[in-house]
Amino acid sequence: MQKQTHSAMSWNLDQVPYHDINIQAVRLREDLLYLVAGASFIEIAADLYTDNLIEYFNDQAVIMQWLLDHWKFEETRHGYVLRDYVKHVWPEFDWERAYQSFFADYSAQCTQEALEPTRCLEMAARCVVETGTATFYQALSGQANEPVLARMASLIRADEISHYKHFYQYFKLYRELDPTSRLKIFRAIGRRVMEARNSDAETALWHVYMVHRNAGNNSDKTGFKKMCAQFSRQFRQHYPLDMAAKMLLRPLDLPKPLTRVVEGPIVKIAGRFISDRRGTK
Repeated sequence: MQKQTHSAMSWNLDQVPYHDINIQAVRLREDLLYLVAGASFIEIAADLYTDNLIEYFNDQAVIMQWLLDHWKFEETRHGYVLRDYVKHVWPEFDWERAYQSFFADYSAQCTQEALEPTRCLEMAARCVVETGTATFYQALSGQANEPVLARMASLIRADEISHYKHFYQYFKLYRELDPTSRLKIFRAIGRRVMEARNSDAETALWHVYMVHRNAGNNSDKTGFKKMCAQFSRQFRQHYPLDMAAKMLLRPLDLPKPLTRVVEGPIVKIAGRFISDRRGTK
């Protein structure tokens, strides 16, 4: 019997076959450097956001335990496997310096004050965030021309969908405990979608840009914004707009006929995730 190669075997995020990466295929893909490095920053920094959520839900033992044992662990694991991918493919990129610079900005933005005013609305906002992450990784899997990265993105996408399902269940629980109007839920969803336009994703990409281009903190952002626009055009080809729309609409629990009416416009709104990668943690 012919021995099966490691690349042909099933693997998970605890056993990523970095040695199987087709470096020639991905080495010159600057867009993937930015997307993967930026994603690694945000995922690892979820450690800080988890602390905020645990404090917010500090009398809910089940939720706190899930956040600590599952959400935090899986999010940071995503970050570390993405970081190691960057270091393997682009060893000249100073990941540590870029991350420290990013974290200094991110930690100032990631505060308790940024959370929604009620637990029900915060869980609705969490659904928006996980919509952004799940759809981002699906698009990244399609855009990646390198099998290990494509598979890695697919595995992370599965985790993010699982996170969405948990936050949605907690949202339903709080909606029953504290009945909340669709209008308030819609506004919370809208706020988080609009925040994505100026999210931590842009901050992450900016710090990758500064280190990769040896730019300074006060550099003109014209070149950076042009680059982001170019990446967005490429990303649009793979972005699952229908999936994003369905996930965004779910917390509203609309009647099916109304869902069909509004789904089209929501698809257009969902496209805003493309410009800033994936929303915020």
